[in-house]
Amino acid sequence: MGNDAKVKDRDRFSTAARLKVLGEQTAARVYRSQNKRQARRSRLTGRAALLALVLCSLIVALAYPMRQYVSQRADISDQQRKAADAQQAVERLRDEKARLQDDAYIEKLAREHLHMQFPGETGFTVVDPDAANKRREDKGATGRAWHSNLWDGVDKADRSAN
Repeated sequence: MGNDAKVKDRDRFSTAARLKVLGEQTAARVYRSQNKRQARRSRLTGRAALLALVLCSLIVALAYPMRQYVSQRADISDQQRKAADAQQAVERLRDEKARLQDDAYIEKLAREHLHMQFPGETGFTVVDPDAANKRREDKGATGRAWHSNLWDGVDKADRSAN
């Protein structure tokens, strides 16, 4: 071994040489690590893209049935509400039917709406002067009882048919 070999051995064991070798080894490790990470990243990107494609396909495939489901649920709740309203109307009509079976209720209705009295009773009708004046001002109001107006209308219709 000559002087050159001794210089190489000495350079090989010097701090600068060792740092240079360590730097190269570290750089190689970092480079390998980056290559592996990039390879893994590119693999995950493909998987992620496939997963995103599958999710989008599922969303598109389920969008119409979900819309139909929500629409039908709204229709069902609307029909249930209508059925409950109809049931309440039926109950009101049954109550009214039961009341109409009572003679006292029929008598009360006849007295209130038709101004009927039993034989021997004297009926009084109290008229509000303001309401009477207002009725006279209305078109077609004659100031007579309703049944008189009704018969006049029947007579007029009968005369015009001839």
